[in-house]
This record gives sequence, C-alpha cells and structure tokens, in this order.
Amino acid sequence: MDESKKSEEFVSKDTLSEHGDVVSNKKRCVIYQESFIKHRDTIHNNQKNYACDKCEKIFEFRSHLSRHQISEHKNRKDFSCDQCEKKFVEKSSLLTHQKLVHKNGKDLTCNKCEKKFENKSSLLKHKKIFHEVFKDYLCEKCAKRFGNKQSLLLHIKIVHNKCQKKIETKLIRHQTTIQEIRKDFARDECGERFRNKSHLLFHQNTIHESRKDYACDKCERKFGKKSHMLDHQKTVHEGRKDYACDKCEKKFGQKNNLTTHQKTIHEDRKDYACDDCDKKFVHNHYLLLHTKTVHEGRKEYACDKCSKKFGHRGNLSRHQKTIHEGHKNYACPKCEAKFRDKSEVKRHQLVVHESHKEYKSNKCEKKFGNQSVLIRHQKLTHDGRKDHQCDKCEKKFGKKSHLLRHQKTVHEGRKDHACDKCEKKFGQKSDLLKHQRTVHEGRKDFACDECERKFGTRNNLNTHQKIVHENRKDSNLVKKVI
Repeated sequence: MDESKKSEEFVSKDTLSEHGDVVSNKKRCVIYQESFIKHRDTIHNNQKNYACDKCEKIFEFRSHLSRHQISEHKNRKDFSCDQCEKKFVEKSSLLTHQKLVHKNGKDLTCNKCEKKFENKSSLLKHKKIFHEVFKDYLCEKCAKRFGNKQSLLLHIKIVHNKCQKKIETKLIRHQTTIQEIRKDFARDECGERFRNKSHLLFHQNTIHESRKDYACDKCERKFGKKSHMLDHQKTVHEGRKDYACDKCEKKFGQKNNLTTHQKTIHEDRKDYACDDCDKKFVHNHYLLLHTKTVHEGRKEYACDKCSKKFGHRGNLSRHQKTIHEGHKNYACPKCEAKFRDKSEVKRHQLVVHESHKEYKSNKCEKKFGNQSVLIRHQKLTHDGRKDHQCDKCEKKFGKKSHLLRHQKTVHEGRKDHACDKCEKKFGQKSDLLKHQRTVHEGRKDFACDECERKFGTRNNLNTHQKIVHENRKDSNLVKKVI
C-alpha cells in the first residue's frame, strides 16, 4: 500500500484543523449514540445485561453489579459511622445516615449568628426572617414588625387600643374602690357594703339566703363557690399539698396558707394593727373581722336551735355540728378521746400526753396547757367570779355551759342519757359514764397515796383525804360522806 494511502497529507494548517474537528465530532456522535442505545435498552426496553455469577440477580448497569457483589457476597462495608456502630457500603450512604440520625450534616452556618442548617433553603429562610428585616412597618409600642401599613394599623387597633381601654377601666375601678375606699353596693338587712355588685350578690346568696350550690360528690359538704369546693376536694379527699415552704419542710394545700405561714413564722410579719388594742394581724380582713366582733360587739350569725349568736359563720357551723348534732369527728391517736375539731386534739395531746403546760397561775402552783383555761381558772377560783345567773333561781355559775346544764337538768328535768344496763337515767353524759364505770364495771381508778383505799371518782378521793388524813370535819364534807 502506498504511503499516500496510509496517511492523509494536508496542504495547510487550516485543512489539518478542519480534519481534526470532523474526526472529533464523529467520535462524539458515536459516544452519544452508544449512550442513547444503552438508555433505550435499559430504561425503555427493560434490558438487564449484567448478571451476578453468584446469585440470579440481574442489573442494568455494571456499577450496580459491582456494588451488589461487594456488599452482598464479599460483605465489605468500608464506611463506618464514628458515632454509632453502623457500617455502609458507600460513603454517600454514611453521610446521609449522619445527616438524618446524628444531625452532623449541619455544615451551612449563618454568617451573622452561629446557627447551623442542614440545607441552603433553611439558611436563606433564616436570614430573611431574622437578619434581613423585610418588614419595614414597626410598631412603636411592642417592636413588632409588619409587611404593610394596613397590618400595622390593624395590630395597633386590636391589641394596643383594646389593652389601653382595659387598663383605663381597671385603673378607674382601682381608684374608686381602693384609693377612695368607695363601697357603693350596700345590703339593707345588715348594712354591709361592697366594692362591686358581684361581691354583694355572693354575700346575699351565701350569708342571708344560706345558699350553697356546689356540693362535694365524695362527702356531704356544700360550698358557696365552685373554687372552694374544688380546693376542698383537692386538699381533703386527694390529700394534695402542692405548696411547699422553701424555708422549712411544711407543705400546704392552698397558696394563701403558705403565704400566711411564711409571713407569720419566717418573716414574723403582722402588718395590720388594731387601733383599739395591741393586737396585730397578717391579713386586713382578719383585722376588720376582729374590729367588728370584738370592739363593736357585732354577732350577726344566730343559731336557729338556741339563742346563741356568733361573730363568725364558721363558729356557728361548728357550734351546730358539735353541740346540737353531737359531731366529734377528731379522735386522739393515743387514746379513745374524741374532739370537735383538730385544734382541740392538738391541745389535748400537748397537755395530756406530752404534759406540755406552759401557762402557770401566779396565785397558785397550777399549770395549764393554754392561756384561755388559765384565765378561766383565775377568774373562777381566785377571783370567785360567777357571772352567769339562773333566771329561775338565785344560783350563779362561773361558766355559761354550767348554767345551761343546770337549767336543762334541774328546771326542765331533762335526763337524756339512759344506762343500757339498768333503768337509771342521767342529765349529763359524764354522769352516765361515771355510773357505768363505778357501778357496772366496778372500777376504782383513784387510789389514796396515804392509805390503801381506792375510789370510783376523784371527788370521793378528795373528800376522803380531807376528812381522814387532814382531819377536817366541815359540814359540807360530812354531808358528802353520808
């Protein structure tokens, strides 16, 4: 073959360049044509020409076959996660895993703050909202921004104008009730005045009409307010004490009780002083109640079963339950004694079981568990005062309860307490119990410390000691012995 046929000769550089372009384009066309044929065969004609020699799986592309063989048959997972034990065949799978599971894909950082984002769109959105203030209409009252003037005006009208009206209304109400101490709502029956109509209506319903519309479904108690009923259920039936003192371990069922505890115990505060005496109070309403009942002598709550009157509604309820209904729901855990309220149980435990008697008489050696008993002792024993006289006879008594008992048993002849073991009846329950203990049970619990004799009652022991050991022969004592 001639040399001229083996290789083409070109007259000039331009001719050579043109030849190169043609050859190059031909090669490009061949590549494109091959890619097109491959795409057509695999995608549209569903041809899979690459089969795995270890299993029956067929693949469209050689790369897919290679990846399959590495992962399935050679068990190669070269890309492991540095935060967990998971391994992956491809690096892209590892990165996706880290992005989704460990959130390590936050490589887009805001240049104005240090916040990171997983994708560019989130970063742009963040910049637009927080750093590029596109909202040009600023509210001067709350610094909120708006995209247009109309939205800003609507915001001011709804939020700030309404707020201003509310503030003005509350200010006027505060000035008329607190600063000017105006109480324009009065009750004709009792003269009590109130700052607003709702308080007057509540007073009428609960005090004068005795309405208690909210009943506890777990006990028989009723309440004038729903909130009082819910507080009762939470504290009494559920035993919840959600308010703990941060200065001691004591817990309370209601927040106002915690506040009162902290003020009185830890801060020693009693900010409301009485002008008529030295007494001070934690709350203003306690002071007003004290003034009304103690200094003005007002007792607006009368018992419908007896003539007794009370300054507090709570005292009236307690009186009716304990005196007329005979309720004694509070028992001492150390003995069988029962009491009308919790305070009596505590006082009983201090005095009887713990021998805590800190109130001493200055005229004798006797000590008492509380101040009221000491005052009564001094008045009756040392001053000889008997302020309660019977209107049917000339007899006088130191205690009103003794007068009432005298009238009931002596003048009315009532003996309401019958012995279940014999036919005997008694005017007082204590006499019935004493009778059963000494007569039917034969108990003699009171022993003389100077001789071996024992007695069924303390009075008989005292009489014995005076006559036998003190050699006293008063006529009254002799009568008692006879």
